[in-house]
Amino acid sequence: MTKSAEIETIAADWLRRREEPEWSSADQVALDQWLKLSTAHQAAYWRLEHGWRIADRIGALGPEISRPFSLAASLQTRWKRSRTAAVAAVVFALVAGSALWFHQRSDGVVATASFVTPVGGRGSIPLADGSRIELNTDTRLHTSVSKSERKVWLDRGEAYFDVAHRADEPFVVYAGTQTITVLGTKFSVRRDGDMVQVAVLEGRVRIDKDEGIERPRPAIVSRGDIALSRGEATLVTAHALGRVEDGLAWRDGRLVFDRMTIADAAAEFNRYSRIHIVIVDPVVADIRIGGSFQASNVDAFVRLLEDAYGLDVRREDSSIIISAG
Repeated sequence: MTKSAEIETIAADWLRRREEPEWSSADQVALDQWLKLSTAHQAAYWRLEHGWRIADRIGALGPEISRPFSLAASLQTRWKRSRTAAVAAVVFALVAGSALWFHQRSDGVVATASFVTPVGGRGSIPLADGSRIELNTDTRLHTSVSKSERKVWLDRGEAYFDVAHRADEPFVVYAGTQTITVLGTKFSVRRDGDMVQVAVLEGRVRIDKDEGIERPRPAIVSRGDIALSRGEATLVTAHALGRVEDGLAWRDGRLVFDRMTIADAAAEFNRYSRIHIVIVDPVVADIRIGGSFQASNVDAFVRLLEDAYGLDVRREDSSIIISAG
């Protein structure tokens, strides 16, 4: 996480705590001291506080707002505005450490928003069309929702989509050079650089190359299938519903491994923590393991490896070095 993102997350936590009934004068003194430490602290805190005040003004307008207002436009049902949904937009920023930006076109029909989760964070976004997106660790995406289009750009990370069906109105996800198109389904997209993985829990999706890039024909991915795309190539593993479900365990804060190498398991844990596991012994790296683990508890995972396999564990700064005992 960058320094600015870390400050933003701390500022969000201060603002969240300030709204709780337990907030005390001692807490206020501590907040004032934190703000005095840096102008960057002040800027981050006041920016989020300003967003919170906007949400309050949205709520004051009541549920009958006919035009979308920028802050909440993409986070609630467009025709049923409410203070709760407006505040939810800001709460997502507080909990997930999100950066938010919004735009309203002159005809008042397009609302766009951007969301960022920190390492180890998660977030859930209700969209104006009734769809829902869940963001995994270290993920950034932005959305554009209107009566005629539903588009999402996944810049990095992983997201789960529960898409509301609308006839003749596809829901499109852009991930690198890949375009994933659906009418209504449940699926996840994970992007690591130019590698894009799509796993379908329900329904079907179509994977094309981005506009301007030729491909002989699109790949159709159905329930229980996993597609892995890089460049011009797409490999589809069919009838792997168990793997799809295991891969979505992050939605409950878990990681599920089934005969996965320790090296690959460590790489998964490293996505959720700034403390990274480093496997220095190739024999250890190839050991296969299985089980269900809390994604946020890297220490418990390492202790299990140490106890079960007698591995040597050494901690250095922000790394955990593992080798044969």
